[in-house]
Amino acid sequence: MVIKIAHIVLLASVKYIVTLPYAMIIGLEYKYAILSVLGGGIGGFLFFYYVSKQVNRKLECVWPQLCNRIPPGVKAKFRKLFGRRKKPQLKKIFTKKSRSFIRFKKSYGLWGIVIATPVLLTIPVGAFLASKYYSHQKHIVVYMILSIIGWGVVLSGLVHLFPRVFF
Repeated sequence: MVIKIAHIVLLASVKYIVTLPYAMIIGLEYKYAILSVLGGGIGGFLFFYYVSKQVNRKLECVWPQLCNRIPPGVKAKFRKLFGRRKKPQLKKIFTKKSRSFIRFKKSYGLWGIVIATPVLLTIPVGAFLASKYYSHQKHIVVYMILSIIGWGVVLSGLVHLFPRVFF
């Protein structure tokens, strides 16, 4: 029983939408399933939000210092080895993934990320986007926790509407 609950908590911290039906399929009692899903989702968001916030801050501070500490001779050899000569800087090339993130952020903004994180995006991706673009917002953590709880209520309702599927 403890192993099942720990498994559900870890799964909910990464992919929230499939966890409650999965918990019901593997035979976990409903009250333990809903508590472990909510605990895993909220704990996973808090973990990934604060870890990505610290990683972003450290990279912003360390990257310029790291580039300045590399000796000029090493930089020249590196450029010569890899053929990086001064070329006119081209436009930044975007991948499909980065375009979709930017399009999503511009189209839906904060509320789109808050609502879509437990369902469409995963908890780590939503936490990273929230910490990267909206960490200055005062109540972003509260909004995300309320979103996770709200989607837990919706999933719980689906489990009760279609009990033969999950029991």
